[in-house]
Amino acid sequence: MINVLLIEDHELYRMGLSMLLSKAEDINLISEAADGIEGIKKARELSPDVILMDIGLPNIDGIEATFRIKEFDPEVKVLIFTSRDSENDVFEAFKAGADGYIMKGATPEQTISAIKSVYEGIGWIDPNIARMVFSNLQKPTAATVSQPEIKKNGNSYGLTERELDVLELMVEGLTNPEIADKLVITRATAKAHVHSILQKLCVTTRTQATVTAMKEGLV
Repeated sequence: MINVLLIEDHELYRMGLSMLLSKAEDINLISEAADGIEGIKKARELSPDVILMDIGLPNIDGIEATFRIKEFDPEVKVLIFTSRDSENDVFEAFKAGADGYIMKGATPEQTISAIKSVYEGIGWIDPNIARMVFSNLQKPTAATVSQPEIKKNGNSYGLTERELDVLELMVEGLTNPEIADKLVITRATAKAHVHSILQKLCVTTRTQATVTAMKEGLV
């Protein structure tokens, strides 16, 4: 059972999410909070598995609340659930320690899937957010003119061509088994490549690797 804390200031959204989570299989909504300060307090008291966190909260916004919660409980998973889709919000949320980012326009099935994914340590980025960030980062600039050559040579992180292939599939949201099937390699090999990529990018989660990949133009 996944214990979830919901931090959302909009009453109608909070009520809707509460109903959704209460009906979801393997999910237990343990409490709700309407602002950042209350959310931090309940996170400390209840030690949830996953926190569903809005960004636009009163008193302390969701990004700052995520940072503070991660300071005292690095193991808790934080899934940002918001209507804000600016590139800056996305990067700041992940810098604060968020494990996933999903838009409020997501379907109930996507929301439940995102909660379960971050709980399992896979991470989640809303497809629309990923496309938006990737598109913005791929706009031609003087700094990115030589990008194809950098990728071909393994880039400054020392990633091999195969690891770049794996990283690209990670950005698309594929799991290790799906990556293995796509590249026609064993699951153990796919897992080893993912582990190597995380080490080379100096990150600890797939979500952070995805953000770094998009930010640095690695894929």
